[in-house]
This record gives sequence, structure tokens and C-alpha cells, in this order.
Amino acid sequence: MAKFELKLPKMGESVAEATITSWLKEVGDTIELDEAVLEIATDKVDSEVPSEVDGVLIEKFFNVDDIVQVGQTIAIIQTEDEEDDNVEEVSETTSKGSPIEEEKAAEFVNQSIAIAKETVTPVVSSEERFYSPLVKNIAKEEGVSQQELDSIVGTGIDNRVTKNDILNYIQNKSGKTETVMSETEAPVVKTIQPEKQKPTPTPVVVSGEDEIIEMTRMGKLIAHHMVESVQTSAHVQSFIEADVTKIWNWRNKIKDAFLKREGENLTFTPIFMEAVAKALRDFPMMNISMQGDTIVKKKNINLGMAASLADGNLIVPVIKNADQLNLVGMTKQVNDLANRARANQLKPDEVQGGTYTVTNVGTFGSIMGTPIINQPQVGILALGAIRKVPAVIETNEGDFIGIRYRMFLSHSYDHRVVNGALGGQFVKAVKDYLEAWDSNREI
Repeated sequence: MAKFELKLPKMGESVAEATITSWLKEVGDTIELDEAVLEIATDKVDSEVPSEVDGVLIEKFFNVDDIVQVGQTIAIIQTEDEEDDNVEEVSETTSKGSPIEEEKAAEFVNQSIAIAKETVTPVVSSEERFYSPLVKNIAKEEGVSQQELDSIVGTGIDNRVTKNDILNYIQNKSGKTETVMSETEAPVVKTIQPEKQKPTPTPVVVSGEDEIIEMTRMGKLIAHHMVESVQTSAHVQSFIEADVTKIWNWRNKIKDAFLKREGENLTFTPIFMEAVAKALRDFPMMNISMQGDTIVKKKNINLGMAASLADGNLIVPVIKNADQLNLVGMTKQVNDLANRARANQLKPDEVQGGTYTVTNVGTFGSIMGTPIINQPQVGILALGAIRKVPAVIETNEGDFIGIRYRMFLSHSYDHRVVNGALGGQFVKAVKDYLEAWDSNREI
């Protein structure tokens, strides 16, 4: 008999932990190779953890709603194999309350603190305010952000923030002080931590026939992200109408042959994604993100593609290096991500790293929409429904009225860093690429 440690697998470079949402197996249950043992959730993706061996589950180290770090042992599976000398003794490394675990926990906390200090965005001086190297170092060590530092009232020359100013701010931030007299009549300063008040839950008012529906975990996360985005970015929109008659006719002409050859349905989405990727290459300042007061210009064009789930929520899988894909590759990527999103089979890395997002509101019959920016990006494009409408057709012989296929493009962008000219030029570039479609294009 041997004991196998089931660990939380690595789920991507930027994913360090996950929450256990349910156990699919209980102690004493028989487990087969690749059979799911438990379900976990990261910030955006729910997934299963399969077993790497055949055996019997003999011990679980975490409960539902516990947070587990990548690489941490979740459970023990007893196998029929002989004891493996490379398998560590679980009781030494994972038993709760043991000295070894406490030492590892302390080490983990220290590493987390060190990483947090390193990742704090360094404060910078501006024309309005100058900060000495000492003040900057204190801000970095204590985790004081640029916004907090700018709010401190300086008592130095030209209202500069001094060492005492920032130390007083840090002390007041953590708790207020009170001077009392000791038995020796010498004044002693005590720090009194403010009492944490529990938020009073808002009462739910219902009538006898109303139904109370608890928000799902993903629903709560989406609600939080949406509110945070509106509070962070100065949303503004530009709208433009595109004539996609050439694309409509071209797709109808080649879609059956494409399906037979590639085994994939050719939808309009990859065609639109290709146009957006080209426009981002033309306007790289739309392919940026905001980190505090810093602009990060992205080298890669990674397109987020909003996809609806069975429960009505949305998820945004990312097409990496979208500008480097031809239309066949783009179609395969779009179909694969959309299908696995609906089946709840996306990996955490596949919903991260996006630099710009596209959402197709026309899928639901909407002719246009005003989407909310996916932070920390600065733009998102909504594709409206394609409609057959009468339109003016300009020719060398004069203007005529004809039936055309047209759609609205709605571009929401962050007005803090994207002005109306850039926002409007970008969405017009997308329109121009769509209208200039080659009706004889071969793929």
C-alpha cells in the first residue's frame, strides 16, 4: 500500500490559490484515474481536480469554502502500489497544528508580505508635490499608495510632506492614540485600535408571493467588477454604423465549403475579431491598461470575447496574440473558447491577460449597447445585430436606394486616457476594415 498526495495543480502563471466549492468524493470512496475528486473556483473559472492515480480516498485536509494555495496537499489517496520513497510523510507536512506546518505557514506569510511590498506601485513626485527619498521609502515599506500620499497635508517648506507627516498618517491610519498617566506620573502614549463594526444587513422586504433568489458566487463577482469599473473609469461612448453586406454575402457563399473542409462553423464573430485586431495594430494606444497613474502599453494584442453561460452570467475568454492569427485560426479559437465556456471547461489562464474586449450584444437582438469596460483595460466594443435595411447607395451614376445589411458598433472607452478623437478613429477603423471586405477572398 502507498499513499499519494493529491495537490492543488498549477492553473496558470497568475493563479496562486483557489477556493474549494464542493467535494465530489468522501473518505472511503474508491477513485479511478482521472476521476474528479473535488471542485474548485478561482476568481473567474470553476473547474475540477482529477485524481492522478487509482485508489481510495483516506483523508481530506480542507473543507468547502477553504482557500488552498497552488501545490498544497488537498487529500490523501491510498493506492495498491508499493510505498514510494519520494512521497513525503503526510502527517509531518500537513497535520494541522504541527511545528512543521506552523513554520511553513510563518514562512509563507513572510514571503507574502515581502511580495506585497515589492508589488506596491512606487510613489512619484509631480510638479505640484515633491517627495523626498526618505518619504518614498517609508511609503513603500508601509504600503502607502500614491493617492494616500497625495492626500496628506504637508507641514514642510512649500507644503512638502515630511517624515513626521507620513509617520503621523500611518499611526492615525492604524489607530488613534491616547495619553494616560502611569503610576510614576510619567505620560504614556497608548494606541487604541478602532472597534470594527459589523455591517448591518439590509432587510429584504418581500410579499407573500415573492421569491428570494440568492446570488451565485460568479454573479457576486461580476456585480463587484461592474461597480468597480464604473467607479474607476470615466466611461464615454462613440457609435458608428457599418455596412456589412459584402461580408454577409461572402459568408453565405463559402460557409458550407468551410464547414466541410475545416469541420468548423464560420460565424461572423471571427471576422469581426480580425477587424478589431487590425484596428488595434493601427491604434496601439487603445491596447493599453491603467495601473494607478501609470499607462502600460501592451506589446501583445489579446482579445477578450464575452461569452454567455447557461446560468445567464458572462465570462470573457481571451484570444492570445489575435493579430497573428489568420481567419481559419481565429475561427477555431473562437469556436473552441465559446464551446468550452458553455461547458464550464475553461482554464484560469484562458480568462486572463486580455488587452481589449469585444461583446456581441446582437446575439440577444440588441441593435446597440453601452458596455462597461473590463478593468484594467481602457476600451470595449459592442457589436449590434445585423439588420436588413433600406440605405442610400452612392455610385458614379448617382445615389440609389437599396437593401443593405448594416449594424451598429458601440465603443466604450476610458476618457481619462482615451480622448474622443482616438476613441472615434479606432471604431471608424473597425468599420472601414469591415466595409472594405474582399468579396473574392479565399481561405
